[in-house]
Amino acid sequence: MNTASATQERSEQATDKTAIRPFRVNVPEAELTELRRRINATRFPEKEPVADLSQGVPLATMQKLARYWATEYDWRKVEARLNALPQFLTEIDGLDIHFIHVRSKHENALPLIVTHGWPGSVIEQLKIIDPLTNPTAHGASASDAFHLVIPSMPGYGFSGKPTTTGWGPERIARAWAELMKRLGYDRYVAQGGDWGGQITDLMGAQAPSGLIGIHTNFPGAVRDDVTAAVLSGGPPPADLDDEETRLYEKLKVFWATDVAYALQMGTHPQTLYGIADSPVGLAAWMLDHDSTSLALIARVFDGHTEGLTRDDVLDNVTHYWLTNTGVSSGRLYSENKLSFFGPKGVSIPVAVSVFPDELYQAPQRWAEKAYPKLIHYNRLPKGGHFAAWEQPQLFSEEVRTGLRSLR
Repeated sequence: MNTASATQERSEQATDKTAIRPFRVNVPEAELTELRRRINATRFPEKEPVADLSQGVPLATMQKLARYWATEYDWRKVEARLNALPQFLTEIDGLDIHFIHVRSKHENALPLIVTHGWPGSVIEQLKIIDPLTNPTAHGASASDAFHLVIPSMPGYGFSGKPTTTGWGPERIARAWAELMKRLGYDRYVAQGGDWGGQITDLMGAQAPSGLIGIHTNFPGAVRDDVTAAVLSGGPPPADLDDEETRLYEKLKVFWATDVAYALQMGTHPQTLYGIADSPVGLAAWMLDHDSTSLALIARVFDGHTEGLTRDDVLDNVTHYWLTNTGVSSGRLYSENKLSFFGPKGVSIPVAVSVFPDELYQAPQRWAEKAYPKLIHYNRLPKGGHFAAWEQPQLFSEEVRTGLRSLR
């Protein structure tokens, strides 16, 4: 092969790797039939010997979920919602990244990249797409419009699954900056909760060219000495006020009762073969993220009207099942080497929204110390860990308000 043709071939390969390729979801009917078969073949354990959620997801909740999943739930509805949106794949750092990209019709819309968490996915953000890209249809001003980029993290959803170690939050943050650059955005903002909050914080700490500010509903603001006291089981630092002491106690309870899933995935994620083999096992594992979210979902399957519906819950679980990402998504916990709740050294402008049923509620004093350029801090009246999913209107209003000064 002569030098000219070799150069051309390398150029074509490079172009292919960075190409933005259209993507559509098309699950074969045989996979949905097999899913229902597996649900119906579930071997359930005996009922829990307690009358509360202290031993995990109640048998009654899982049986109701399984019955609805096998007989009434329709994956094709959410598949159609996804395919009604512009979806794409592009390879970044050797891995295919799936993302939704919806541009606003409004002039001067601000580009925004939104990152989900675990056990979440792009399904979490579907309800905020129209309010943020088309604000005039939701009682807001055209000047509040965003162009939205919503990627699936590596190992999640329709993105590629890393075959080597090294895809931790810091690398994902760098990949998101590359994605926004590749899409032609030279001035943009970022948002996230759960893992998305950490990745967005890290984007703020890395401060790539073009990133002008971030919004988080999961702020990395817990003082290092508070985290150390929680992990050691020791007394709280002496200078905490009443609010901060209550938060310390709440974090101690969370660490003692709700964090086992993260410890398992952070140490032996490959051991979780059961959630790759049993759809009901996967659903139970995902529902038991935190006690407040589990209580909400249990009420939903008892017939109560909440921020989420039965279909919302199963859209997300089915998305994990069909992509077989129960284990691959969990590896992010083993890749992470940073404090999940602690400050990351963000030096750019930050907006913080605090929801009352989140894992913890960062006091304003802590947020101001963690984020020297804090431009917005607000406590919301309702909403929890999956804020965009549970309370899309409140969430969208917070994103608009929090980032307005950066336009």
